[in-house]
Amino acid sequence: MVLTHPLPLVPAPVSAVAREGRMPITATTRVLGSSSVAAPLLDAIERRTGIRLRTVDAASAEAPAEIELLVDARSSGPEGYTLEVGDRAIVVGTDEAGLFYGVQTLLQLLRQDDSGWALLGADIADAPRFPHRGVMLDVARHFFGVDEVKRFIDSTSALKLNHLHLHLSDDQGWRVHIDSWPLLTERASGTSANGDPGGFYTKDDYREIVAHAASRHMTVIPEIDLPGHTHAIGVAYPELVEAPVLNDDLIAESARLGQPLPVAGETYLGWGVGHSSVRIHEEHTYDFVRDVVRELAEMTPGPYIHIGGDESLGTAQADFDLFAERATAIVADAGKIPVAWHEMGSAAHIAEGTVGQYWGKTTPEGTHGEEAGHFVERGGALIMSAADVTYLDMKYSPDFPLGLTWAGIIDVRTAYEWEPTAVLDVPDSAILGVEAPLWSETTRTYRDVEQLVFPRAAAQAEIAWSPATGPERVWESFRTRLGTLAPLWKAEGVEFHAADEIPWSER
Repeated sequence: MVLTHPLPLVPAPVSAVAREGRMPITATTRVLGSSSVAAPLLDAIERRTGIRLRTVDAASAEAPAEIELLVDARSSGPEGYTLEVGDRAIVVGTDEAGLFYGVQTLLQLLRQDDSGWALLGADIADAPRFPHRGVMLDVARHFFGVDEVKRFIDSTSALKLNHLHLHLSDDQGWRVHIDSWPLLTERASGTSANGDPGGFYTKDDYREIVAHAASRHMTVIPEIDLPGHTHAIGVAYPELVEAPVLNDDLIAESARLGQPLPVAGETYLGWGVGHSSVRIHEEHTYDFVRDVVRELAEMTPGPYIHIGGDESLGTAQADFDLFAERATAIVADAGKIPVAWHEMGSAAHIAEGTVGQYWGKTTPEGTHGEEAGHFVERGGALIMSAADVTYLDMKYSPDFPLGLTWAGIIDVRTAYEWEPTAVLDVPDSAILGVEAPLWSETTRTYRDVEQLVFPRAAAQAEIAWSPATGPERVWESFRTRLGTLAPLWKAEGVEFHAADEIPWSER
């Protein structure tokens, strides 16, 4: 029997109908499938239920296994899957990524009632709306170690997000070792914003993060922010960076927060922006950019390297445009697709195919819309990170203890109710996808990160994955479905913010 009530799933699938009944999960339940996703499935079920399932192979199984994991390229589109739960559970991915996402959906169907643990009956066919579904972690303002980044990967990929943008450098610190410029991590990685401890990733650390992300079908996009946000580079190599430009806004904001102003060659402990720039007319600067890009490219199997480009407030426009053109060409010459914040769209000859990341508001201000549109004119595409809806570092409410407010107060409903293709005057086909950034000025611990990211990352995941229209793609449905993730997040140790807007489930 097919039931009409919505299944408790986030993101909402393309097609999902509930079946009558449940499939019990017990110690005798078997999993068939040689995919790499089988072991994480068993581990996740054990964390949630305390029950350890066992795997079997087809040759030794005397009867069909209760859970079967398959890959069939004919089953759906890229990253898609089908899932059936009746007397048995069968997950079929178009590819390994699709199978992984199907398993995440299966885990959301796992529920406990008075009869014990079981999977809710369902028939699901699913595939993503956008190919790019991202989240950003700023490890420059505050540093987070390898295990914390891996935990971040686990919890965000479970929402079917498939790109991790790592913001690896900023005024406050440089966070990845570069062999050809070793002083970056020797001199410019020891502290974080407000004087908190810093740190950096060795090349082996970085490769470990990349490999873990790949095991969760997540592509790492490393960012070195240039030409601004570069004070830390000057701490290590003063000859590469101009003297700080102390504008009135920076002076006033630093005084309001009780933070020091930047001083050339000294570690910067505040979080004001716009005061730093590399020396754009020095050829040595481009030797530096070329070396850093080359070493990052060697360690990064994914197609992208992010070259930054935001908030270069002390840089003359002509100089900024010159740098944008040269830096994006360096990334392209290294065999990678350049990604840049939307301001770099001001450069007439930015490298063809460069992907722009739009962080302006849902109603574009000033020249933001034109700058973003120029990436499309140059054969590129756009990642939508509208700050007033996607920025995970904004406060949920005026009195929330973490986060900032410059882009607005973003409660869960605000994070959910926007449309990526309605912001800019570009073809829908130019929108590569969505990314939700987490800037780390106020996140001093990993618990702080999770409080800001969850549950709002789930809103961005649904916007990026689910069809734009449909009976379940509305706020009232989403808030109810989102509430059912609470037991799963608790079992996984996710320190989410229990926003009052959401009816959180106990089990």
